Amino acid sequence: MASCLGNEKSVNPVLRISQLDALELNKALEQLVWSQFTSCFHGFKPGVLAHFEPEVKAFLSLILWKFTIYSKNATVGQAILNIQYKNNLSQSEKYQPLSKHQKLWYLIFTVGGRWLEERCYDLFSNRQQQSFCKIKSYIGFGSGLLKLCGLVNFLIFLRKGTFATLTERILGIRSVFCKPQNVRQIGFEYMNRELLWHGFAEFLIYLLPLINVQKLKLKISSWCLPIAGLSNSENSLAVHCRECSLCGEWPTMPHTIGCPHVFCYYCIKSNFLFDMYFTCPKCGSEVQSLQPLEYKIEMTELHG
Repeated sequence: MASCLGNEKSVNPVLRISQLDALELNKALEQLVWSQFTSCFHGFKPGVLAHFEPEVKAFLSLILWKFTIYSKNATVGQAILNIQYKNNLSQSEKYQPLSKHQKLWYLIFTVGGRWLEERCYDLFSNRQQQSFCKIKSYIGFGSGLLKLCGLVNFLIFLRKGTFATLTERILGIRSVFCKPQNVRQIGFEYMNRELLWHGFAEFLIYLLPLINVQKLKLKISSWCLPIAGLSNSENSLAVHCRECSLCGEWPTMPHTIGCPHVFCYYCIKSNFLFDMYFTCPKCGSEVQSLQPLEYKIEMTELHG
């Protein structure tokens, strides 16, 4: 790659957010590779990889290191964000690629350190000898000390913007842009459009419960079916109590509201409780009094 050949390429500092994004992308890639790898063993006996999980993870990390840091002087996350590692130990201000020693030590610190941290508990958990217990305690103390140093390094990184990890600071490798970065152009049209639609949706959510949809629907239906347009068949249905004016079924416990039409008790009661200004959907009459209807029907009419 031409960008890696030279000592003539200028160095462009990397923003803190870009370095943190590269670290998160690296973690996401490792998790993705591990999930894809473990999916190949779903048909095997459960726990096949449990005894060799640290070694398998180390092997996969070794492959990633070979095709990223060793070959391109950049991790996958850095390559996506147009970032590379620079040998910061060199006195030149121009770009200098990592040396082989830096690459190897990077492998030892990252892959080897992670393997040792995951495997040390299994190595010394079943050892009851005093010497092994001391070694285990020393490893635990060293691991805690390294994490504390990593925290201090991260705070320094937030202050100065260089060496996002402790490994980078120890090895003297620094993240730089491969190419000069253009000025970021931020467009707010999409954000304004989203804010407008979200505001409109919130307004509708607030407004809709205040609208009596049932009464509005009945009002529109009364306009579409005027009173004078009722046919003789509809009047006869109402007179013979064969149809509820709300549900259209045979009325259960038929009641009237003071008009010639009949309603099921539960239909008219629920609508009247929901809307105290309920009107008949057929003729528009308001509820005067809810009265049960007494009627006699021949059994032949039930099957008619």
